Amino acid sequence: MADPTLELHDGNGALIASNDNWQNTIIGGIITQDQVQDIQNSGHAPGDASESAIIANLPPGNYTAIVRGVNNTTGVALVEAYDLH
Repeated sequence: MADPTLELHDGNGALIASNDNWQNTIIGGIITQDQVQDIQNSGHAPGDASESAIIANLPPGNYTAIVRGVNNTTGVALVEAYDLH
């Protein structure tokens, strides 16, 4: 997928975080401050600026990640989750 967006939803389906282009933080939901430095420091920063990334401290529970292409483009995407602690 050339330009993916990433959404994170809680167990009730509510949108709790989103990102499009990892170097531009979207503030809202559980994201309360810029994440660019945290993503770089994680060692898992995407290699392409158009990729998406979210760092979230989540309590135990069910979550859903949704990847979509910008402007409804299609393609293949991979979502990876890491325990950074």
